[in-house]
Amino acid sequence: MTMRLVIAPDSFKGSLTAVEVAQTVAQAAAKEWPELECKLLPMADGGEGTVDTLVTATGGVQIPVQVTGPLGESVESYYGVLGDGVTVAIEVANVAGLPMVPTNHRNPMETTTRGLGEVMLYALSAGYRKFVVGLGGSATNDGGMGLLQALGARFFAADGRAVTANGTGLTQVTAVDLSGLDIRLRECEIRIAGDVNNPLCGPKGASAVFGPQKGATPAQVDLLDAGMARYAALVERISEKHLQTTPGAGAAGGLGFALMLLGGTMTPGAQLIGETVGLEAQVTEADWVITGEGQSDVQTLQGKLPFYVASVAHRHGVPTVLLSASLGMDSQALYDTFVSIHAITSRPMTLEVAMAQARNLLFEAARNLIRLLKWSQNL
Repeated sequence: MTMRLVIAPDSFKGSLTAVEVAQTVAQAAAKEWPELECKLLPMADGGEGTVDTLVTATGGVQIPVQVTGPLGESVESYYGVLGDGVTVAIEVANVAGLPMVPTNHRNPMETTTRGLGEVMLYALSAGYRKFVVGLGGSATNDGGMGLLQALGARFFAADGRAVTANGTGLTQVTAVDLSGLDIRLRECEIRIAGDVNNPLCGPKGASAVFGPQKGATPAQVDLLDAGMARYAALVERISEKHLQTTPGAGAAGGLGFALMLLGGTMTPGAQLIGETVGLEAQVTEADWVITGEGQSDVQTLQGKLPFYVASVAHRHGVPTVLLSASLGMDSQALYDTFVSIHAITSRPMTLEVAMAQARNLLFEAARNLIRLLKWSQNL
C-alpha cells in the first residue's frame, strides 16, 4: 500500500520560504523513500510569502504590477491568481512591508498603504472580485487611508486641501468623502488573513502596540493614535459602520479597519490559508503530516501555523511531526501536540552559519526523519 505524506510547513524566516522548505523535505523523501507519495502544501499565516504559498499550493500564477511603495516611491510588486482562476491573493508585505524600508528611514508618519489599493485596482480591472489579503509585516500606520484613497476615497485637512495618504496625513484629516469609492468593490468578497485582535485605537490599538516596531517615537504614537481616532470617527459617521473596536481593526496599522469598511471579514491567517489550499481534505487522505517553522517553542501552541496544521491532522487521527529550524528552551510543551519534534541543526554553530546552511541542514534532517518513518512502516 502506498503511504502518503503531507508536507505543510511555514517559512524558516530569513533563510527559506515555505515553498523551499516543502520542496527540500520532498527531495529528501524522494531520496530515501521513492515510493512515498508526497503532497506539498507550503503554508503561511498572512505575512511574507502568503502570495507565493497560495500560488504554489493551488497551481496559480503571479501577475507583476508597478505600484506605490511604502515611502511613496514606485516599486515592482505582484499579486497571485489562485488555481481556481477567480481568487486573487495580495499581501501587504510585498507592497508596503517593513523590510522594504531601510532601517534608518523607518517612520510610520511617512509610510502609506496606497500601493495595496493600486494592486486591488489592477485586479478589479482584470475582472477579479474575490480577494484574500494577508496583513502581516506592514510598515504602515495610516489606518488604511492610502488604500482607500487609491480606491477613490478623499481626505481633507481643515484648510480644505487634500492630505497625503500617510501617517502625517492621518493626523491632519478633518473631512472624509467616501462617495468616490470604486463601485466594483460592492461586488467583491474580501477575506482578510490576520493574526492580531487589536482594536484600532487606544493603549491596545495599532499606534500604541505596533507603531514603535515601525519606528514611531512616543510623541508620534500619541499623534498617530489621536489622528486615528478622529479619522475613524469621520469614516464611521459617513459609512454608518462601527468598526473601531472590532477585533483586528488595528492590524497592519489600521489596514484591518479599512478592509472591513469595504466588507472584508477577518479570519486567523493560518486558518484562512489552510482553508484556501484545502489542507483538511489533503490531511484526511494522509498517513503522516510534517510541518515546521523558523523556531518552535511554547508560543507555537498559541495558534501559530504548525499548531493549526497539527490540530487539523489530530481531528482526523493523523500523526504530525514537527521539523523546525530550531527549538526553544521550553519546547517540551510541544510533545502534547506533535508525535515528535526536531530541529535541523546537527552540531554547534552560530545563527549566521545555520541560516546560511539552512537548506542542506534541512535536507539531512529530513532524510533522517523519512528513514525513521519508512522503518516504522515495516514493523
